[in-house]
Amino acid sequence: MPKGIWITFEGVEGTGKSTQIDRLASRMRDLGRPLTLTREPGGTELGRGLRELLLRPTDIPMDPLAELLLYAADRAQHLRQVVIPALERGDLVLCDRYLDATLAYQGFGRKLGVDLVLDLHRREPLDMRPGRTVLLDLDPALALGRARSRNVGAGLDETEGRFEQERLEFHRRVRQGYLELASEEPGRFRVVDAEGTEEVVELRIIDVLKDLLGPERSNARPSGAG
Repeated sequence: MPKGIWITFEGVEGTGKSTQIDRLASRMRDLGRPLTLTREPGGTELGRGLRELLLRPTDIPMDPLAELLLYAADRAQHLRQVVIPALERGDLVLCDRYLDATLAYQGFGRKLGVDLVLDLHRREPLDMRPGRTVLLDLDPALALGRARSRNVGAGLDETEGRFEQERLEFHRRVRQGYLELASEEPGRFRVVDAEGTEEVVELRIIDVLKDLLGPERSNARPSGAG
Protein backbone atom coordinates (compact mmCIF):
# COMPACT_ATOMS: atom_id res chain seq x y z
CA MET A 1 0.00 0.00 0.00
CA PRO A 2 1.21 3.56 -0.73
CA LYS A 3 2.89 5.22 2.24
CA GLY A 4 2.15 8.81 1.26
CA ILE A 5 -0.86 11.09 1.59
CA TRP A 6 -2.68 12.32 -1.51
CA ILE A 7 -4.71 15.53 -1.38
CA THR A 8 -6.46 17.04 -4.39
CA PHE A 9 -7.81 20.57 -4.75
CA GLU A 10 -10.92 21.29 -6.79
CA GLY A 11 -13.20 24.18 -7.68
CA VAL A 12 -14.50 26.26 -10.56
CA GLU A 13 -12.16 28.65 -12.34
CA GLY A 14 -11.06 31.53 -10.12
CA THR A 15 -11.51 29.99 -6.68
CA GLY A 16 -7.80 30.30 -5.84
CA LYS A 17 -6.77 26.64 -6.02
CA SER A 18 -3.28 27.25 -7.37
CA THR A 19 -2.62 30.01 -4.83
CA GLN A 20 -3.76 27.89 -1.91
CA ILE A 21 -1.83 24.82 -3.03
CA ASP A 22 1.31 26.93 -3.24
CA ARG A 23 0.71 28.32 0.24
CA LEU A 24 0.17 24.86 1.71
CA ALA A 25 3.22 23.52 -0.13
CA SER A 26 5.35 26.33 1.29
CA ARG A 27 4.11 25.53 4.79
CA MET A 28 4.87 21.83 4.39
CA ARG A 29 8.35 22.49 3.01
CA ASP A 30 9.11 24.71 5.99
CA LEU A 31 8.19 21.77 8.19
CA GLY A 32 10.51 19.47 6.24
CA ARG A 33 7.69 17.36 4.83
CA PRO A 34 8.57 15.28 1.72
CA LEU A 35 6.36 16.84 -0.92
CA THR A 36 5.25 16.42 -4.51
CA LEU A 37 3.37 19.35 -6.01
CA THR A 38 1.62 18.59 -9.30
CA ARG A 39 -1.41 19.36 -11.44
CA GLU A 40 -3.81 18.11 -14.08
CA PRO A 41 -3.56 18.54 -16.92
CA GLY A 42 0.15 19.12 -17.32
CA GLY A 43 1.97 17.16 -14.62
CA THR A 44 4.19 15.33 -17.12
CA GLU A 45 5.90 16.13 -20.42
CA LEU A 46 3.06 14.41 -22.27
CA GLY A 47 0.58 16.25 -20.08
CA ARG A 48 2.03 19.65 -20.92
CA GLY A 49 1.31 19.05 -24.59
CA LEU A 50 -2.21 17.88 -23.74
CA ARG A 51 -2.71 20.90 -21.48
CA GLU A 52 -2.04 23.20 -24.42
CA LEU A 53 -4.59 21.32 -26.53
CA LEU A 54 -7.19 21.36 -23.77
CA LEU A 55 -6.87 24.92 -22.49
CA ARG A 56 -5.91 27.03 -25.53
CA PRO A 57 -8.94 28.84 -26.99
CA THR A 58 -9.81 27.81 -30.55
CA ASP A 59 -12.40 28.78 -33.13
CA ILE A 60 -13.44 25.14 -33.59
CA PRO A 61 -15.24 23.67 -30.54
CA MET A 62 -13.72 20.49 -29.16
CA ASP A 63 -16.04 17.51 -29.10
CA PRO A 64 -16.94 16.76 -25.44
CA LEU A 65 -15.99 13.09 -25.79
CA ALA A 66 -12.62 13.99 -27.33
CA GLU A 67 -12.10 16.40 -24.42
CA LEU A 68 -12.89 13.67 -21.90
CA LEU A 69 -10.49 11.20 -23.52
CA LEU A 70 -7.66 13.73 -23.60
CA TYR A 71 -8.09 14.35 -19.87
CA ALA A 72 -8.08 10.59 -19.24
CA ALA A 73 -4.88 10.19 -21.28
CA ASP A 74 -3.18 12.95 -19.29
CA ARG A 75 -4.35 11.32 -16.05
CA ALA A 76 -3.11 7.82 -16.89
CA GLN A 77 0.38 9.11 -17.65
CA HIS A 78 0.33 11.40 -14.62
CA LEU A 79 -0.58 8.60 -12.25
CA ARG A 80 2.07 6.21 -13.55
CA GLN A 81 4.85 8.75 -13.85
CA VAL A 82 4.25 11.12 -10.92
CA VAL A 83 1.55 10.28 -8.39
CA ILE A 84 2.13 6.57 -7.78
CA PRO A 85 5.94 6.86 -7.39
CA ALA A 86 5.50 9.84 -5.04
CA LEU A 87 3.03 7.97 -2.84
CA GLU A 88 5.31 4.93 -2.76
CA ARG A 89 8.14 7.19 -1.54
CA GLY A 90 5.91 8.41 1.26
CA ASP A 91 5.45 11.93 -0.07
CA LEU A 92 2.61 14.29 0.63
CA VAL A 93 1.13 14.72 -2.85
CA LEU A 94 -0.75 17.97 -3.49
CA CYS A 95 -2.55 17.90 -6.83
CA ASP A 96 -4.34 20.77 -8.57
CA ARG A 97 -7.41 18.96 -10.01
CA TYR A 98 -8.05 15.26 -10.56
CA LEU A 99 -11.01 13.02 -11.45
CA ASP A 100 -13.60 15.20 -9.70
CA ALA A 101 -12.77 18.00 -12.14
CA THR A 102 -13.59 15.68 -15.04
CA LEU A 103 -16.83 14.60 -13.39
CA ALA A 104 -17.80 18.23 -12.76
CA TYR A 105 -16.65 19.77 -16.05
CA GLN A 106 -17.29 17.00 -18.55
CA GLY A 107 -19.93 15.02 -16.64
CA PHE A 108 -22.02 17.98 -15.47
CA GLY A 109 -20.75 20.96 -17.44
CA ARG A 110 -20.62 19.22 -20.83
CA LYS A 111 -23.61 17.01 -19.89
CA LEU A 112 -21.83 13.75 -20.71
CA GLY A 113 -23.05 12.28 -17.43
CA VAL A 114 -21.05 10.90 -14.55
CA ASP A 115 -21.62 7.26 -15.53
CA LEU A 116 -19.59 7.62 -18.73
CA VAL A 117 -16.75 9.32 -16.87
CA LEU A 118 -16.73 6.79 -14.06
CA ASP A 119 -16.86 3.84 -16.44
CA LEU A 120 -13.70 5.10 -18.13
CA HIS A 121 -12.06 5.39 -14.71
CA ARG A 122 -12.76 1.85 -13.53
CA ARG A 123 -9.54 0.61 -15.15
CA GLU A 124 -6.08 0.76 -13.58
CA PRO A 125 -4.52 3.14 -12.81
CA LEU A 126 -7.49 5.46 -13.36
CA ASP A 127 -9.41 3.75 -10.56
CA MET A 128 -7.17 5.39 -7.93
CA ARG A 129 -8.77 7.94 -5.59
CA PRO A 130 -7.17 10.57 -3.34
CA GLY A 131 -7.33 10.38 0.43
CA ARG A 132 -8.79 13.89 0.74
CA THR A 133 -10.29 16.44 -1.64
CA VAL A 134 -10.52 20.11 -0.76
CA LEU A 135 -13.32 21.78 -2.71
CA LEU A 136 -12.92 25.55 -2.80
CA ASP A 137 -16.44 26.85 -3.25
CA LEU A 138 -17.34 30.28 -4.58
CA ASP A 139 -20.22 31.84 -6.50
CA PRO A 140 -19.39 31.20 -10.18
CA ALA A 141 -20.09 34.79 -11.24
CA LEU A 142 -17.49 36.10 -8.78
CA ALA A 143 -15.06 33.28 -9.49
CA LEU A 144 -15.29 33.69 -13.25
CA GLY A 145 -14.65 37.42 -12.98
CA ARG A 146 -11.54 36.68 -10.92
CA ALA A 147 -10.34 34.06 -13.41
CA ARG A 148 -10.79 36.28 -16.45
CA SER A 149 -8.99 39.18 -14.77
CA ARG A 150 -6.16 36.85 -13.73
CA ASN A 151 -5.74 35.52 -17.25
CA VAL A 152 -5.59 38.98 -18.75
CA GLY A 153 -3.11 40.16 -16.11
CA ALA A 154 -0.87 37.12 -16.57
CA GLY A 155 -1.20 36.99 -20.35
CA LEU A 156 -2.95 33.61 -20.22
CA ASP A 157 -6.19 34.54 -21.96
CA GLU A 158 -4.83 33.36 -25.34
CA THR A 159 -3.05 30.23 -24.06
CA GLU A 160 -5.16 28.85 -21.18
CA GLY A 161 -8.46 30.68 -21.36
CA ARG A 162 -10.75 28.21 -23.13
CA PHE A 163 -12.90 27.34 -20.12
CA GLU A 164 -13.02 30.96 -18.95
CA GLN A 165 -14.71 31.76 -22.26
CA GLU A 166 -17.62 29.46 -21.43
CA ARG A 167 -20.93 31.06 -20.48
CA LEU A 168 -21.80 31.54 -16.81
CA GLU A 169 -24.45 28.83 -17.00
CA PHE A 170 -21.75 26.27 -17.81
CA HIS A 171 -19.79 27.22 -14.70
CA ARG A 172 -22.95 27.05 -12.61
CA ARG A 173 -23.49 23.48 -13.76
CA VAL A 174 -19.87 22.69 -12.87
CA ARG A 175 -20.26 24.13 -9.37
CA GLN A 176 -23.49 22.23 -8.81
CA GLY A 177 -21.75 19.08 -9.97
CA TYR A 178 -18.94 19.60 -7.49
CA LEU A 179 -21.39 20.14 -4.64
CA GLU A 180 -23.30 16.99 -5.55
CA LEU A 181 -20.08 14.98 -5.65
CA ALA A 182 -19.10 16.37 -2.24
CA SER A 183 -22.47 15.48 -0.74
CA GLU A 184 -22.08 11.90 -1.98
CA GLU A 185 -18.60 11.44 -0.43
CA PRO A 186 -18.49 13.47 2.79
CA GLY A 187 -15.69 11.30 4.13
CA ARG A 188 -13.31 12.40 1.38
CA PHE A 189 -14.48 15.90 0.52
CA ARG A 190 -14.06 19.03 2.59
CA VAL A 191 -15.95 22.03 1.21
CA VAL A 192 -14.16 25.30 2.00
CA ASP A 193 -15.61 28.78 1.52
CA ALA A 194 -13.20 30.46 -0.95
CA GLU A 195 -14.43 34.00 -0.31
CA GLY A 196 -12.05 36.12 1.76
CA THR A 197 -8.37 36.97 1.86
CA GLU A 198 -5.76 34.41 0.89
CA GLU A 199 -4.71 34.19 4.55
CA VAL A 200 -8.24 33.55 5.79
CA VAL A 201 -8.90 30.86 3.18
CA GLU A 202 -5.55 29.25 3.95
CA LEU A 203 -6.45 28.85 7.61
CA ARG A 204 -9.79 27.31 6.68
CA ILE A 205 -7.95 24.76 4.57
CA ILE A 206 -5.45 23.94 7.31
CA ASP A 207 -8.33 23.41 9.70
CA VAL A 208 -10.04 20.82 7.47
CA LEU A 209 -6.73 19.02 6.89
CA LYS A 210 -5.53 18.87 10.50
CA ASP A 211 -6.60 15.23 10.89
CA LEU A 212 -4.22 14.30 8.06
CA LEU A 213 -1.41 16.78 8.60
CA GLY A 214 -1.41 17.00 12.39
CA PRO A 215 -3.16 19.42 14.79
CA GLU A 216 0.00 21.47 15.32
CA ARG A 217 -0.23 22.64 11.70
CA SER A 218 -3.69 24.07 12.25
CA ASN A 219 -2.42 26.41 14.97
CA ALA A 220 0.28 27.94 12.81
CA ARG A 221 0.01 31.38 11.28
CA PRO A 222 -0.70 31.78 7.56
CA SER A 223 2.35 31.14 5.38
CA GLY A 224 4.30 34.33 4.84
CA ALA A 225 3.05 35.90 8.09
CA GLY A 226 5.64 37.90 10.00
